[in-house]
Amino acid sequence: MASWVLSGCGLKPLPRIYPMPRTGSNPNPSKLRISTADFSSDSSSLCSVGRGRNWGLNVSAPLRFQEVGEEGNEERESEVVNGFVGGDGFDPGAPPPFKLADIRAAIPKHCWVKNPWKSMSYVVRDVAVVFGLAAAAAYLNNWAAWPLYWFAQGTMFWALFVLGHDCGHGSFSNDPKLNSVAGHLLHSSILVPYHGWRISHRTHHQNHGHVENDESWHPLSEKIYKQLDFVTKKLRFTLPFPMLAYPIYLWSRSPGKKGSHFHPDSDLFVPNERKDVITSTVCWTAMVAILAGLSFVMGPLQLLKLYGIPYFGFVAWLDLVTYLHHHGHEDKLPWYRGKEWSYLRGGLTTLDRDYGWINNIHHDIGTHVIHHLFPQIPHYHLIEATEAAKPVLGKYYKEPQKSGPLPLYLLGVLAKSMKKDHYVSDTGDIVYYQTDPKLN
Repeated sequence: MASWVLSGCGLKPLPRIYPMPRTGSNPNPSKLRISTADFSSDSSSLCSVGRGRNWGLNVSAPLRFQEVGEEGNEERESEVVNGFVGGDGFDPGAPPPFKLADIRAAIPKHCWVKNPWKSMSYVVRDVAVVFGLAAAAAYLNNWAAWPLYWFAQGTMFWALFVLGHDCGHGSFSNDPKLNSVAGHLLHSSILVPYHGWRISHRTHHQNHGHVENDESWHPLSEKIYKQLDFVTKKLRFTLPFPMLAYPIYLWSRSPGKKGSHFHPDSDLFVPNERKDVITSTVCWTAMVAILAGLSFVMGPLQLLKLYGIPYFGFVAWLDLVTYLHHHGHEDKLPWYRGKEWSYLRGGLTTLDRDYGWINNIHHDIGTHVIHHLFPQIPHYHLIEATEAAKPVLGKYYKEPQKSGPLPLYLLGVLAKSMKKDHYVSDTGDIVYYQTDPKLN
């Protein structure tokens, strides 16, 4: 099943997608790391130096080749595969005329301040809502109320995840111990291994927009895509299967990559992270034991209704939101490899999304471009920071479509992307998603 729903989604194990060493001088970059503090570096290529490891995504789109005429185009054409230039002449794959430091300078200083009391207030609010919903559903216990409960509670589980996600980035507070304790409580309660996920998510942020090296939702290369049989391709790009991928990803990562978020010797981790990973796996196991005990107390069917179905609702939210952060814009967005990739250019391929009423519930995680570039900014400052950065970002910022109370329109965006965004070229340092017409 894992091979059906994760990136690559083969019915049998897929070959490694790194035929050449990753960017950098170290022959084993999977054992390299960059601290979260490195996100604030001025360098647009900060993730390819120091202890960093390059992480990326693989995407490409059959539009048209970049037109010649601007200075430097001849050189760039040799690096661009299925390039795109908008009707206004804007090339989203061109190097931006600003630096990371320019964006940082535009963001007000108070947006960088972390308030642990405010962060904890969101935890108290969300936990109270979770227990209140569960109590109300158990009291009513009728089939008219259960579907409403499942949607609401699945959304609240997703909100708990986002707060734990902030702990992992250090945007929750400046106290690592508080971040770790809160992160473990929040993530373990929804069956996420806190440190295991935190480390792999750091990989994603440090390599956003890189074709091969990203850790989440990395696309298929054309070579690997053509090796898949038709049934496998249909499963990979047919809803709802891709929206249920997260638990399997935690256990076995994506096809073409080895390791587990629960195993301290996984390729995801370096030796000095071993104790952290073991701690998180023990906490996860304790939560499983608690759930097993509850199944004996209240019965497995009641536990399924109160916890199991909302859990899969949370998984669907996580996969939906994270996928749409990097896919589905009306204009094709570039993905990079080799010398064309940089931390800044990769970050500019991410997308903001509007979720209507859900924005506040899931802590404005849809405001994602600035978060990807500066993950240390607390979620309650992201909207203000984004507004301040827009004049610097210019056309590189894609204004999100406004949502109604519920973001139902995003289901259409998701379905459309699944039909069009299938694989990227094996060659080229700037690539776009391509479509397999036989799949549709």
